[in-house]
Amino acid sequence: MASPRTVTIMALSVALGLFFVFMGTIKLTPRLSKDAHSEMKRAYKSYVRALPLLKKMGIDSIVLRESIGALEVVCGIVMTLVPGRPKDVANFFLLLLVLAVLFFHQLVGDPLKRYAHALVFGMLLTCRLLIACKPEDRSSEKKPSPPPGQAGNVGNAEEQSSLYEKAPQGKMKLS
Repeated sequence: MASPRTVTIMALSVALGLFFVFMGTIKLTPRLSKDAHSEMKRAYKSYVRALPLLKKMGIDSIVLRESIGALEVVCGIVMTLVPGRPKDVANFFLLLLVLAVLFFHQLVGDPLKRYAHALVFGMLLTCRLLIACKPEDRSSEKKPSPPPGQAGNVGNAEEQSSLYEKAPQGKMKLS
């Protein structure tokens, strides 16, 4: 049976992957939702206007929107379908992408309701990455439980004297 850690990682990977495939597809094509696609086009135009450095680098709103959308789709597919370490790499890239999008939203002065989903999914990506990178703790399964009567009875004088008697006796060399 799979451990709860594995189930959590798999559930988060599939859910986040599908979400980013969906959002990236909306940025790339109007086939899923014409309204959402046109809203994305408008938003990315305001991002490029607010950051003139992108314009100087030759990046217009179409290139920015399509590159972010393509990266979301690719990383979403990896998170959903590819096993192993590539999921963690895709998770990391998506987390960087979410941070960039949050920066863009702050730059243009969007209200919280416009980027709340990015905050939530950024936290979910962070949680998934932390759970996936933490080594699985197997020491709790191997530790024998203490014999009855010894747990929590440290202050008992009778047990302390028996421990003293069992301790190796000998002379200590002091120099």
